[in-house]
Amino acid sequence: MSFAALPAAWRPHVERNLPRYTSYPTAVSFEPAEGETEARRWLAATRADQTISAYVHVPFCRRLCWYCGCHTSVFHEYDRVRAFYQTLRLEVDLWADAMGPHAGAAHLHFGGGSPNALSPDDFVGLARHMAERFRLRPDAEVAAELDPGMLSDAFIDATGEAGVTRVSLGVQTFDPVVQRKVNRIQPFEQVEGATARLRRAGVRAINFDLMYGLPGQTPENVAASTAAAVTLRPDRVAVFGYAHVPWMKKHQVMIREADLADVAGRWEQAEAADQTLVAAGYVRIGLDHYALPGDSLSVAAAEGVLRRNFQGYTDDPAPVLVPIGPSSIGRFAEGFLQNAITTDVWGREVEAGRLPVARRLAVTAEDELRAAVIERLMCDLAVDVGAVCQAHGFDPSTLDGSIAAAAALQADGLCVVEAGRIRIPAAASRVMRVVAACFDTCLPVTAARHARAV
Repeated sequence: MSFAALPAAWRPHVERNLPRYTSYPTAVSFEPAEGETEARRWLAATRADQTISAYVHVPFCRRLCWYCGCHTSVFHEYDRVRAFYQTLRLEVDLWADAMGPHAGAAHLHFGGGSPNALSPDDFVGLARHMAERFRLRPDAEVAAELDPGMLSDAFIDATGEAGVTRVSLGVQTFDPVVQRKVNRIQPFEQVEGATARLRRAGVRAINFDLMYGLPGQTPENVAASTAAAVTLRPDRVAVFGYAHVPWMKKHQVMIREADLADVAGRWEQAEAADQTLVAAGYVRIGLDHYALPGDSLSVAAAEGVLRRNFQGYTDDPAPVLVPIGPSSIGRFAEGFLQNAITTDVWGREVEAGRLPVARRLAVTAEDELRAAVIERLMCDLAVDVGAVCQAHGFDPSTLDGSIAAAAALQADGLCVVEAGRIRIPAAASRVMRVVAACFDTCLPVTAARHARAV
């Protein structure tokens, strides 16, 4: 649907700043942690029948992209990264030693920054160390987010040695003018070559990340970049909207606000990517993901078992997520833990033999209930609220107030509410967070902490 065709009542909703709901409660609700005692107690409570996942944050890049919202920095001498790598191995040991019995790791995910900021040998060493200490399962997914413009042949070979099964390439755009405006030069031929070499190295699945809302982007060049991307047939494509927050990420001052589209332009850019991907045979997944019909994400969505976590949409059902590296966030039955954000504070804690936890949030039974409803809305665009309440041991009427808030959006066409069931029409999927927010009792929060709904 074009922006011009949107119902007038949608316009205020499109301009709202809302969480992406990769968790509930969201990270803005986290509180300072008082030492590591609580974290160790939560770790020790893992069960022998539970699989685990681990997320590794590598806070380094070989170049600084001006749109970036990640916790990262550019290094000039590798000695700094090598010292980080040695500390990271120590941290893996701390978490592994503190964990109770479990059924092994079903997912390892390397993000950043750029994991290919590590040398090929160090990346292989880290992956093998984690596989040993967390008892990687034979059928596990090992995923890495890589910068294709800084991806060497040696590092591609290392992904095969490390047993990487899925790689996400940060493509963002193929338009050379836009690339120059965000300091991320990587021609189509470079991404094409990296994709082919990764597949030859044994990486079974390739994801692309694309963006809209970058300086100089238009519906036409977004469509062109998306069309070029699908010729390489990535298994999944994520389409993210750029969040311009120079008061939080100082390097974004390099981006001229005059080069950014308004909300109507952003909508049309997102629509251009969507139409191109759907026409190419990709299945629309939740808010911003697309996948080939045979991909495990499409299968999970079709079977109603799609999940959402800090890495976005996933088919990972593991109830425990172990955080590794600065700023990394973990999830346990009792709540959330976040590591110290700055590398120096994180490193001092690890080298002192302490889990580097800086923030935490214990969740209540009602938090879990609301999280389940929000997750189903974000994943399935539909939820039977009463059934979820009963499944969590609550009276079916517990969330009637939130259902009423959603019902108030029905007149605007954002959802359909009937007998405690909520459905978001496909035409309104891009603003699904507006409906999900009806179940968020942590709002309002500072609007600047969240991205635009579109």
